[in-house]
Amino acid sequence: MDGVLSQEEISALLSDPNGAAQADGKLTDVEKDAIGEISNISMGTAATTLFSLVNRKVEISTPVVSYATWDDLSKSYEKPCVFIRIAYTVGLDGSNILVLKENDVKIITDLMMGGDGTNIDGELGELHLSAISEAMNQMMGSSATSLSSMLNKTIDISPPMADLIDMKDQIDEASIDEFLSKEFVRITFRMEIGDLVDSEIMQLYPISFAKEMCEGVTRTMEIDAQSVKEPEPAPAPTSAPPPAPVQQAAPVDMGMGQPMMAQPMMGQPMMAQPMMMGQQIVQQPVNVQPAQFGAFGNVPMGIYQPENINLIMDVPLEVTVELGRTSKSISDILDFGPGKIIELNKIAGEPIDVLVNGKYVAKGEVVVIEESFGVRITEIVNALPVQQQ
Repeated sequence: MDGVLSQEEISALLSDPNGAAQADGKLTDVEKDAIGEISNISMGTAATTLFSLVNRKVEISTPVVSYATWDDLSKSYEKPCVFIRIAYTVGLDGSNILVLKENDVKIITDLMMGGDGTNIDGELGELHLSAISEAMNQMMGSSATSLSSMLNKTIDISPPMADLIDMKDQIDEASIDEFLSKEFVRITFRMEIGDLVDSEIMQLYPISFAKEMCEGVTRTMEIDAQSVKEPEPAPAPTSAPPPAPVQQAAPVDMGMGQPMMAQPMMGQPMMAQPMMMGQQIVQQPVNVQPAQFGAFGNVPMGIYQPENINLIMDVPLEVTVELGRTSKSISDILDFGPGKIIELNKIAGEPIDVLVNGKYVAKGEVVVIEESFGVRITEIVNALPVQQQ
């Protein structure tokens, strides 16, 4: 053999699907399975974290790995979506993007705020994006921990960044990663959150970054295989000499018709033996009592709230002070002008309303602090979920 491939060998190599995938830089079938398993474990860990945030059962299906382009995404997602960019800062060099539907983000955000997941009216704003970014920071942080064990090295991420993207528009490389302008790896999951969410989420990877993770898992498996050595065979057991016969003391007749049990010989350990009386074994009484268990009760959902509220302490909320309200007809509104006085439904000196994100929570009175107005809280109407830390 001169080391040169024959024409038949070249043809066989080109016809092999794995060889073709390596030739054009794409993932092989084995690498597709590996990246799917990596995403399955990572998202499974992230789902557990999401459960602690929303207090709802979270299920994520087995991932499906495929290739896609920006045009493929725009055809499958018509409405605006939320793109969450997760960049790796330690252990891996690259990033991936998690795509969630706009309605799903509203439901998750409402659950995180202590709602029931139905307050999803209105447009998606900065409050929703800040909340979902914090949720993804917790979820993908736990996912990075699982990835660290798979790659056998420390993995860390930067705080995720969320943006609302209209899939109908052309890709803006200034705001979205450049790899989306080319073919990339798409991993789709089915996510269910109680009976509120049942939709598809996606993870988008550059092909080169996906191959890097697969190579890391392969290296880890090779190192583990080398570290495991076959145990040396145990030495053959040597035949032990037969034990010397033990001479038993003859029973001594005590004149009672029953022999006394033989006493142990000097230097021999005393063996515990039951007392023989009338050819019956007399055993010591055993105190037996029925097991007692505490009663099971319904665990209140509120026990999760102290942990949940700590995770979103940095999410900004809008505080509004309402002096009063009134209703006017269109003709009255058209008569508005400078100097016009509008009478409200509040009496002078009556406490004003304090609202947080549109929800009535407290009453207060107007005060002046230097040159600015302020509100002194006089009464809490709706207590917040956590009153103490």
